Amino acid sequence: MLITGNTRLFAILADPIAQVRTPEVLNAYFAEHHVDGVLVPMHVPADKLSITLDSIRGMKNMGGCIITVPHKNAVAELCDVLGPTAKATGAVNTVRRLPDGRLYGDMFDGAGFVSGLISQGHDPKGKRVLLVGAGGASGAIAFALVQAGVGELVITNRTLSKAEEIATRIKSIVADAPVRAGDSNAQGYDIVVNATSLGMRPEDALPLDVNTIASSTLVAEIIMKPALTPLLDAAQQKGCTVHFGRHMLDEQVRLMAEFMLDTADHV
Repeated sequence: MLITGNTRLFAILADPIAQVRTPEVLNAYFAEHHVDGVLVPMHVPADKLSITLDSIRGMKNMGGCIITVPHKNAVAELCDVLGPTAKATGAVNTVRRLPDGRLYGDMFDGAGFVSGLISQGHDPKGKRVLLVGAGGASGAIAFALVQAGVGELVITNRTLSKAEEIATRIKSIVADAPVRAGDSNAQGYDIVVNATSLGMRPEDALPLDVNTIASSTLVAEIIMKPALTPLLDAAQQKGCTVHFGRHMLDEQVRLMAEFMLDTADHV
């Protein structure tokens, strides 16, 4: 592509950054839809996040940014305006810079994850689901699973109080939501979702004991790279059907792009 003085700039903020797939898929989307824009990776540690967002506020040709590990919760607190899903989940994965420099954040991980499941023939409606992790993506995925009509959703996390916070937040919006915090024993679940970052590095421990997973259970990831995480590899060896992390991104690319490209000066 030809980058000129008219090209709009976009970024993805992460720490680490090497594992992200977003630049390749969003730049492909821009090319396909004839958008004069380019998205680049930015390796931003947590202690530089606030100053980075302040810089983006001051860049008039900056259209927005994608937010991933470990910044989704922190960015929700740093944005000037939040969309409905970001308010409900307390996390942001997409930011649009408004014409006046304010940052408007919303969250599309949940919608992308559920759409990804359905696109692969795995409708979560009525299913018992174990969600491992209570980070930025987890709240959005939990909220979307409840909206999709799961029969039961149990959120587990090393610090269980964080899982309880997500369950409480969801119940404050959907009073009869079938969601609670619980332990990581995967026995009896139809779907197990790893929403932690465990599996991005070869030395990572497994996010749960795979011996408790039945061969009939669908095991899903949100990690993009490696595609076959240690958890998915172990699940396949048990005979489980596995669901790759790329499906969540593939299904939300359009949503993220349209949000960042919206030129409205009001929200």
